[in-house]
Amino acid sequence: MDFSAFGLSAPLLKAISAQGYQQPYPIQEQAIPAILAGHDILGIAQTGSGKTAGFALPMLEQFRNRRPARNRFVQALVLVPTRELALQVATVFQGFSMYLGERVKTLAVFGGVSINPQMKALSGTDILVATPGRLLDLIQNKAVHLSEVEVLVLDEADKMLNLGFAEEMDQIFKLLPSKRQSLLFSATLADDIQVIKEKLLRDPVIISVEEKPEADNLELIKQVAYRVSPERKGPFLRHLIKHEQMPQVLVFVSSVRNADNLVVKLNKNGIEAMAMHGDKSQGARTEALRRFKIGHLRVLVATDLASRGIDIQLLPFVINYDLPRSPKDYIHRIGRTGRAGATGQAISLITPEDEHHFKIIQKKMGKQVEMRESSDVNLQGI
Repeated sequence: MDFSAFGLSAPLLKAISAQGYQQPYPIQEQAIPAILAGHDILGIAQTGSGKTAGFALPMLEQFRNRRPARNRFVQALVLVPTRELALQVATVFQGFSMYLGERVKTLAVFGGVSINPQMKALSGTDILVATPGRLLDLIQNKAVHLSEVEVLVLDEADKMLNLGFAEEMDQIFKLLPSKRQSLLFSATLADDIQVIKEKLLRDPVIISVEEKPEADNLELIKQVAYRVSPERKGPFLRHLIKHEQMPQVLVFVSSVRNADNLVVKLNKNGIEAMAMHGDKSQGARTEALRRFKIGHLRVLVATDLASRGIDIQLLPFVINYDLPRSPKDYIHRIGRTGRAGATGQAISLITPEDEHHFKIIQKKMGKQVEMRESSDVNLQGI
């Protein structure tokens, strides 16, 4: 199937081609026509499945011929859980709207930066991508109004609930008009998603991406684990990066402190690295991710919370310096590589106290990971 089969306008098809899209992903094949037809959507799809383009393209098509909104009365609202994801989603909208004659204005708003520039930038905004807390701040300051929202998107709804946004979202839902199109996307259909479905959606088209990209793409990811003592973890990580000549690697850690300490040691040993976590300013997080995406930074060290907006094509290596708490987070982490049909490698460093937890992760994942010894590796001077 080709994107032209959806009846999208020439400017959007030109933008799709310019962005390098060849054929629609499964969720796009189902979501685009359903959204264009005005249906509510419940989409079950993992990060990396192509869902953002799946709702951005039909929304932009709908907004091409829509009357201009009253100033500060946005017509479409996309709610996301993290700052990075807000920027990423807004960038997708902006990229696809590049050839539209009358440009549809998309803006991302989020906390961690000054609210005043965002208040000014809201003027003339059609599509607003927001984290819940900052959106409520802007509403309180009368900088934006939701009474004319025609399309609501709730992206990564399961993560938003897990991250404790339920109360804020309830406040936002009360401000939205009852007559609207609602598009809800989640990685899983958990009980709490069922509750939101009943609250928000009217006779929705249910789309479930069968192949579950992150889980199934495990076949494209070469997984390996190394037994390592706690005191050798840092030197062994540096050995791996240098010995394997890794051009670009995403390293996951369990805490802000571990991230900062690891970055200091990597830089001290001639490996350029930056940290990305919730205690960093938004400017620092954005710059670290920008440099990493364009290949100007060799190592990005991230916590799980900060990783939610990381979507990098052709990322060759992911390393679990610390194991995550849940098997689901493990799959999310290693799913940053092996994307869009490309192969990748995921490496985990396993201390003696990690071994039992790692066995649980493998059991839940349904895949045995090759375990290697590292005690014979000479780490002198590394």
